[in-house]
Amino acid sequence: MNGLPHYFIAIPLPDRWKDYFNGIQKEWRRKLPYKQWPHRDDLHITLKFLGAVSNEKRKMLEDELRVLENQKALVVQAGGIGYFGTPNSPRVLWGGVERTNQLQLLYDIVEESAVNVGFQRENRSYSPHITLAKHWQGGPDPASIKEMLESYQSRDDLKVTEVVMYRIHPGHSPKYEITSRYQLGEGY
Repeated sequence: MNGLPHYFIAIPLPDRWKDYFNGIQKEWRRKLPYKQWPHRDDLHITLKFLGAVSNEKRKMLEDELRVLENQKALVVQAGGIGYFGTPNSPRVLWGGVERTNQLQLLYDIVEESAVNVGFQRENRSYSPHITLAKHWQGGPDPASIKEMLESYQSRDDLKVTEVVMYRIHPGHSPKYEITSRYQLGEGY
């Protein structure tokens, strides 16, 4: 680590969604052996991980991201549980987020803004989600994961009204601090 603070750009969750997903975390924390369960207030939908960023580069990106304020607020369906990895080793447990054209556009604007000030372009396709747990440590048979997936499949509207930049404070809980906000225009 080079001493510079780390940042990322994300969609913060409204309290009702933080409470919903945190309830799932509390229920499954006793049953699933993950090393990290993010704090309720750290739950979000990532748009772009930036890594270590100098103050100068951060300010340039903050200015570039003002273009987001020309975008309309949007609604996506959220809910359901899934994972990245295999049933025997589900490395990340996540809450689902619908990938709509409007959400993809928001992602594309953030990506282009970051590239314009010198950040690396993401090579993977965008897979919106809310990380609920990560770093699987082995444990129950895959039936536990299957049970979880089946018991949490309902979805509901999640209104996206702003995008924020978070600074990461390792070792703190919660560990993400909002450093800038971008309000989306009236819409849906």
